[in-house]
Amino acid sequence: MLWLDQTLEQLHRRDFNSLDLENLIEEITALGNEQRHQVESYLKQLLKHLLLYHYWQSEWDYCHRGWCEEIRNFRDELELRFQSKTLYNYLFAKFEIVYRKARKLAIDKTGLPPSTFPAQCPYSWEQVLDFDFLPRSQ
Repeated sequence: MLWLDQTLEQLHRRDFNSLDLENLIEEITALGNEQRHQVESYLKQLLKHLLLYHYWQSEWDYCHRGWCEEIRNFRDELELRFQSKTLYNYLFAKFEIVYRKARKLAIDKTGLPPSTFPAQCPYSWEQVLDFDFLPRSQ
Protein backbone atom coordinates (compact mmCIF):
# COMPACT_ATOMS: atom_id res chain seq x y z
CA MET A 1 0.00 0.00 0.00
CA LEU A 2 2.89 2.37 0.66
CA TRP A 3 3.99 2.13 -3.00
CA LEU A 4 0.45 2.86 -4.17
CA ASP A 5 0.12 5.87 -1.86
CA GLN A 6 3.47 7.23 -3.01
CA THR A 7 2.56 6.73 -6.67
CA LEU A 8 -0.78 8.49 -6.22
CA GLU A 9 0.95 11.38 -4.49
CA GLN A 10 3.49 11.62 -7.33
CA LEU A 11 0.68 11.65 -9.87
CA HIS A 12 -1.22 14.36 -7.98
CA ARG A 13 1.97 16.46 -7.85
CA ARG A 14 2.57 15.68 -11.55
CA ASP A 15 6.00 14.40 -10.57
CA PHE A 16 6.17 12.09 -13.58
CA ASN A 17 9.96 11.77 -13.52
CA SER A 18 9.86 9.97 -10.15
CA LEU A 19 7.23 7.41 -11.14
CA ASP A 20 8.12 3.73 -11.11
CA LEU A 21 6.68 3.22 -14.59
CA GLU A 22 7.31 -0.54 -14.83
CA ASN A 23 5.36 -1.27 -11.66
CA LEU A 24 2.69 1.29 -12.55
CA ILE A 25 2.14 -0.38 -15.92
CA GLU A 26 1.99 -3.79 -14.23
CA GLU A 27 -0.56 -2.58 -11.66
CA ILE A 28 -2.79 -0.88 -14.24
CA THR A 29 -2.69 -3.99 -16.43
CA ALA A 30 -3.60 -6.21 -13.47
CA LEU A 31 -6.44 -3.87 -12.48
CA GLY A 32 -7.85 -3.88 -16.02
CA ASN A 33 -7.66 -7.67 -16.19
CA GLU A 34 -9.41 -8.00 -12.84
CA GLN A 35 -12.22 -5.66 -13.88
CA ARG A 36 -12.72 -7.47 -17.20
CA HIS A 37 -12.81 -10.82 -15.39
CA GLN A 38 -15.35 -9.44 -12.91
CA VAL A 39 -17.79 -8.17 -15.52
CA GLU A 40 -17.47 -11.38 -17.55
CA SER A 41 -18.25 -13.40 -14.43
CA TYR A 42 -21.30 -11.28 -13.59
CA LEU A 43 -22.62 -11.53 -17.14
CA LYS A 44 -22.04 -15.28 -17.23
CA GLN A 45 -23.98 -15.76 -14.00
CA LEU A 46 -26.74 -13.43 -15.18
CA LEU A 47 -27.14 -15.36 -18.43
CA LYS A 48 -27.06 -18.69 -16.61
CA HIS A 49 -29.87 -17.58 -14.30
CA LEU A 50 -31.92 -16.25 -17.20
CA LEU A 51 -31.58 -19.67 -18.85
CA LEU A 52 -32.54 -21.48 -15.65
CA TYR A 53 -35.57 -19.23 -15.24
CA HIS A 54 -36.59 -19.73 -18.85
CA TYR A 55 -35.97 -23.44 -19.45
CA TRP A 56 -35.70 -25.46 -16.21
CA GLN A 57 -39.40 -26.20 -15.87
CA SER A 58 -39.17 -28.99 -13.28
CA GLU A 59 -37.56 -26.59 -10.77
CA TRP A 60 -39.39 -23.40 -11.73
CA ASP A 61 -42.06 -23.48 -8.99
CA TYR A 62 -39.44 -23.96 -6.29
CA CYS A 63 -36.63 -21.76 -7.58
CA HIS A 64 -37.94 -18.93 -9.74
CA ARG A 65 -37.97 -16.38 -6.91
CA GLY A 66 -34.35 -17.13 -6.07
CA TRP A 67 -33.39 -16.95 -9.74
CA CYS A 68 -35.15 -13.56 -10.00
CA GLU A 69 -33.17 -12.30 -7.02
CA GLU A 70 -29.90 -13.48 -8.56
CA ILE A 71 -30.81 -11.93 -11.92
CA ARG A 72 -31.43 -8.57 -10.21
CA ASN A 73 -28.20 -8.82 -8.19
CA PHE A 74 -26.08 -9.50 -11.27
CA ARG A 75 -27.75 -6.68 -13.18
CA ASP A 76 -27.04 -4.35 -10.25
CA GLU A 77 -23.36 -5.35 -10.24
CA LEU A 78 -23.06 -4.84 -13.99
CA GLU A 79 -24.80 -1.48 -13.83
CA LEU A 80 -22.27 -0.28 -11.25
CA ARG A 81 -19.34 -1.38 -13.37
CA PHE A 82 -20.79 0.01 -16.59
CA GLN A 83 -20.05 3.51 -15.39
CA SER A 84 -16.90 2.69 -17.34
CA LYS A 85 -17.82 2.78 -21.02
CA THR A 86 -14.67 0.75 -21.70
CA LEU A 87 -15.99 -2.18 -19.64
CA TYR A 88 -19.41 -1.90 -21.27
CA ASN A 89 -17.89 -2.02 -24.76
CA TYR A 90 -15.55 -4.86 -23.80
CA LEU A 91 -18.42 -7.00 -22.53
CA PHE A 92 -20.68 -6.15 -25.45
CA ALA A 93 -17.97 -7.49 -27.78
CA LYS A 94 -17.69 -10.70 -25.69
CA PHE A 95 -21.43 -11.28 -25.35
CA GLU A 96 -21.77 -14.47 -27.42
CA ILE A 97 -18.56 -15.99 -26.00
CA VAL A 98 -19.81 -15.42 -22.46
CA TYR A 99 -23.24 -16.80 -23.43
CA ARG A 100 -21.67 -20.08 -24.57
CA LYS A 101 -19.96 -20.42 -21.18
CA ALA A 102 -23.21 -19.64 -19.34
CA ARG A 103 -25.05 -22.21 -21.47
CA LYS A 104 -22.53 -24.89 -20.47
CA LEU A 105 -23.02 -24.00 -16.82
CA ALA A 106 -26.80 -24.26 -17.20
CA ILE A 107 -26.44 -27.66 -18.89
CA ASP A 108 -24.16 -28.89 -16.11
CA LYS A 109 -26.43 -27.57 -13.34
CA THR A 110 -29.70 -28.91 -14.73
CA GLY A 111 -28.60 -32.17 -16.31
CA LEU A 112 -30.97 -31.31 -19.15
CA PRO A 113 -30.02 -32.22 -22.72
CA PRO A 114 -27.89 -29.54 -24.40
CA SER A 115 -30.60 -29.13 -27.04
CA THR A 116 -32.81 -27.61 -24.30
CA PHE A 117 -30.76 -24.42 -24.41
CA PRO A 118 -30.33 -22.46 -27.65
CA ALA A 119 -26.82 -22.46 -29.14
CA GLN A 120 -27.17 -18.70 -29.75
CA CYS A 121 -28.30 -16.37 -27.00
CA PRO A 122 -32.10 -16.07 -27.18
CA TYR A 123 -31.99 -12.64 -25.50
CA SER A 124 -30.82 -9.35 -26.90
CA TRP A 125 -28.12 -7.36 -25.14
CA GLU A 126 -30.79 -4.83 -24.20
CA GLN A 127 -33.05 -7.51 -22.70
CA VAL A 128 -30.21 -8.98 -20.66
CA LEU A 129 -29.52 -5.61 -19.05
CA ASP A 130 -33.16 -4.55 -18.70
CA PHE A 131 -34.24 -4.75 -15.05
CA ASP A 132 -37.85 -5.32 -16.12
CA PHE A 133 -37.12 -8.20 -18.51
CA LEU A 134 -37.64 -11.82 -17.54
CA PRO A 135 -38.02 -14.51 -20.20
CA ARG A 136 -41.29 -16.35 -20.27
CA SER A 137 -41.01 -19.92 -19.12
CA GLN A 138 -41.94 -22.44 -21.76
